[in-house]
Amino acid sequence: MGYKIRGAFKKARPVLIIMIIVWFVLAICAVAPTTVSIIDSTSDGRFNFGEFIVSLPGNVTDFWANQGKAFSQDYIGTHIKNIGYFTIGWLFFGIFSMMRLMPKHEYSDIEHGSSDWCEGGEQYKVLSKKAGILLAENHYLPVDKRGNTNVLVVGRIRFW
Repeated sequence: MGYKIRGAFKKARPVLIIMIIVWFVLAICAVAPTTVSIIDSTSDGRFNFGEFIVSLPGNVTDFWANQGKAFSQDYIGTHIKNIGYFTIGWLFFGIFSMMRLMPKHEYSDIEHGSSDWCEGGEQYKVLSKKAGILLAENHYLPVDKRGNTNVLVVGRIRFW
């Protein structure tokens, strides 16, 4: 299971950085106007969705005023809750994305035909590091070896 998590993080490292930057930008640009619109459209403890929809575009365009308003005493509690909800939703999105990037099995993304699947130099019981018939980079089949030295090469030749 550890190879799946390592593989997912290896694939997703650049995407994670972008996701953190996008989270930061959206937390600043979208959560504050939404918070101000929610508080402004709530009267007598009841939320009015129609008033919320009408006030949201105006609050999005008036960016700096809403940043100051969102951190005022009347709005700060709701703003912190909204940032928490947004962060939890963003984490679920990130976890779902990471699950989709997990490798299907331990040998995915390993070149077929290489000896990268070997551990601790066990490929050199048969192969040589220095001389012989070239099989792959730094992997040679020795010509002076006794016994079966048959080689099956599977692949294609690329002409372009």
